[in-house]
Amino acid sequence: MKRAVTLLAAASLLGVATSALAQEPAAATGERLSQDEVIYFVLPDRFANGDPANDTGGYPADRLKSGYDPTHRGFYHGGDLKGLTEKLDYIQGLGITAIWFAPIFKNKPVQGPAGDESAGYHGYWVTDFTSVDPHLGTNAEFKAFVDAAHARGMKVYMDIITNHNADVIQYAGGDYAYRSKADYPFSTLGGPEGERINPDFAGDDDHSPENWAKLTDPRFAYTPVVPEAERDIKVPAWLNDPIYYHNRGNSEWWGESAVYGDFAGLDDLATEHPRVLAGMIDIFGSWIDRFGIDGFRIDTVKHVNPEFWQAFVPAMQARAEAKGIADFLIFGEVYVDGARPGPLAAYTHRDALPAVLDFTFQSAVRDVVADNASPEVLVQMLEGDVLYAEGEEAALRLPTFLGNHDMGRFSMFVKAGNPDADQSELLARTMLGHAMLLTLRGIPTVYYGDEQGFISDGNDQQAREDMFASRVADYNDNDLLGTQATTADANYAADHPLYRMIARLSALRTGTPALRRGLTQIGTFDREPGLLSLIRRDPESGQTVLLVFNTSGQAITRNVEIDMKETTLKTLDGTCPAQPTAPGSARFTLPPFGWAVCELGRN
Repeated sequence: MKRAVTLLAAASLLGVATSALAQEPAAATGERLSQDEVIYFVLPDRFANGDPANDTGGYPADRLKSGYDPTHRGFYHGGDLKGLTEKLDYIQGLGITAIWFAPIFKNKPVQGPAGDESAGYHGYWVTDFTSVDPHLGTNAEFKAFVDAAHARGMKVYMDIITNHNADVIQYAGGDYAYRSKADYPFSTLGGPEGERINPDFAGDDDHSPENWAKLTDPRFAYTPVVPEAERDIKVPAWLNDPIYYHNRGNSEWWGESAVYGDFAGLDDLATEHPRVLAGMIDIFGSWIDRFGIDGFRIDTVKHVNPEFWQAFVPAMQARAEAKGIADFLIFGEVYVDGARPGPLAAYTHRDALPAVLDFTFQSAVRDVVADNASPEVLVQMLEGDVLYAEGEEAALRLPTFLGNHDMGRFSMFVKAGNPDADQSELLARTMLGHAMLLTLRGIPTVYYGDEQGFISDGNDQQAREDMFASRVADYNDNDLLGTQATTADANYAADHPLYRMIARLSALRTGTPALRRGLTQIGTFDREPGLLSLIRRDPESGQTVLLVFNTSGQAITRNVEIDMKETTLKTLDGTCPAQPTAPGSARFTLPPFGWAVCELGRN
């Protein structure tokens, strides 16, 4: 039987006190800290088509040559940088202050075995690290986009890859199973009993240029073969030499192979090699120099040796500082399953990464809001903030998210966890998730299309829908949340309930120091779906905000503990009592999946 949550109840969550918007204005771009941002993550190919003339990227019209087929979810659909620039009003209207987009570097248009080909629309099959993919535009159009964003006070974050590039290198014999360093050492040809090669190479733990100059034969595990037609396809030119790759076969995703194996068949760079390190510093430093971008999201961080990051990160920070970029955000993608901050935090210590994409946050909110777990899951995740280098303050710089292009959309998880729920309940739960995203610690990251109620059928290609009118049947048969539209329509509606709600809470966050920079104090929480209260207090201004959430499908009236010295509660969002019920206690009534944001004060 469906649990009834009326559309009226969901819509009631959109109410806001006008006083909430009369908060501290956002600082200028160059003065803002990373934790002040609200990020919008977008795949340019799927967002807006500003120039149909570049749809095929200048390649022959055949989809297996150009990669363009707007009817297939695995090929280019026509979105580009010009279209993204033209939609900056829409993005900024959502309350967004920073844009992160999938890689825009020139990609190999099509890869894959016959009958199972797909295109590089996503940006992760790079052939030229110095140029924009022609399907997306030109370097000049990228400069125009960055300049237009900066003129609006919006930061720009690039998605970069150092671990791998396009699948060009093949192995003689056609076998691609992983071959370990023990079974296939650097010192012999094709196994321990083989002919001796690289006699003076001391192993890859010695990172000196002198040592790596002695690794001259890449045939220790496989004999790499580069097809003649692709011999010079990669830019810069040094990337075409197989000596700079691991060449050990496909990753098994654990143990040694997680670092040394080919990522899903892609050419895996030997990031231990000093030439590779220096080359990547030059490549990505150049994008800072030329375009003045504000940060990097780094792909597949856990598949690169820690020493690489220990050198790469400070080099990028120095490059940004020389360009006058005060707070250059670097965050690494480290996939962790479950609300387990420890494995994530390790990368802020051993690898010296300033921040990581917060998969633990996604998992915790998903567990609580989509899968009906106790709010205690979120509490335990937040208590793990002390594990990060620099502790709880470092957690303020972790980009948080609910869904993405790899995992699938948050609404999909909500639907899967509540198969009997009606549309209004799905919308209410999805709103609650976004309320947590925009009020809890970290840098909230909105996945494009979530504000239009997109609800994916799965992960990867199934979660990369078109914002413009789509021609993909697998997308167009989905029932979107909060609207009668489908993805067969263009979806840029500023009156969509999710768009309005995200815009409202983004503005509230931007104008409220405690929501941007406040440390978290755990309050009251239930051991089953129900009440969760938290305090966020900004150490500089002293502003204190109380967050109260109802994670259950029933209305609740509950007492929430506050400091006994707090005598007033000002409603910032939802409904807060005007004053404590008694010293140290405030009574809240919340609708199903509702919340309240209250500024606490003292007379």
